[in-house]
Amino acid sequence: MIERTLTITNRAGIHARPAALIAKVANRYVSDVFFLKDAMKINGKSIMGVITLGATYKSKLTMQCDGPDEAEMADAIEHVFANHFEE
Repeated sequence: MIERTLTITNRAGIHARPAALIAKVANRYVSDVFFLKDAMKINGKSIMGVITLGATYKSKLTMQCDGPDEAEMADAIEHVFANHFEE
């Protein structure tokens, strides 16, 4: 399992468009991905799950990837966050 801490760097936080992008990238892989914030743990392949995190600007999330292609998945999702969700 790979675990990384990600920071929301776009001012709008995670709303519908970034959530859809995160889920789209996550669903390209076989591995499972979960995001943890406060007491919540959600499936990163679910758009609604990602939205329910309520992640705002400068929020920190823990990403956990587990499976055969976990490293590639973690790198791809981290890239989406680093690019401010392509906004």
